[in-house]
Amino acid sequence: MSFYILSQVLVGIAIMFDILSFQFKERKRIVQCLFVSGVLISSHFFLLGHYTAGFLMLVATLRYLTSVFTTSSKAMWVFLSMAVLVTVFTYEGALSLLSLTGTMFHTAGAFSKHDKRLRLLMIVGTLFWIPHNYLASSPVAVVMELLFLSSNLVGFYRHYLRKQSPLPI
Repeated sequence: MSFYILSQVLVGIAIMFDILSFQFKERKRIVQCLFVSGVLISSHFFLLGHYTAGFLMLVATLRYLTSVFTTSSKAMWVFLSMAVLVTVFTYEGALSLLSLTGTMFHTAGAFSKHDKRLRLLMIVGTLFWIPHNYLASSPVAVVMELLFLSSNLVGFYRHYLRKQSPLPI
């Protein structure tokens, strides 16, 4: 099996965890699924030779694991700084900037105290990862991000719009 096919299989498995993630209400369960997905996606990017995205996803797995236990703004800034450093040392042009921007939004979301804000920031971050994955020539990863976005929107509708809940962002 080629590295390319293997990369697409790994991201295909990650899709299941992404879809599952936003069907949970509890933010701890959401980020646990995203942790598993992040490990698979990181491996996928390394197999494709996209090191900025691969390392950013490794940072994301640590970020999700950390955010299960804390929503500290100090921890958030540590992970934002790590993302910038990874990007500086592995810079690949526009791809690096797209992945960094998406990562910044996802990082802010992961450390949000409320799942509503987490969902909204994840939506924005995903809008940067979709073109990244297209430009990185990973069609399964594009599908993954579109499904992740759809699942997030369905979860947002189920938990907030359908009930008309006045919870804070």
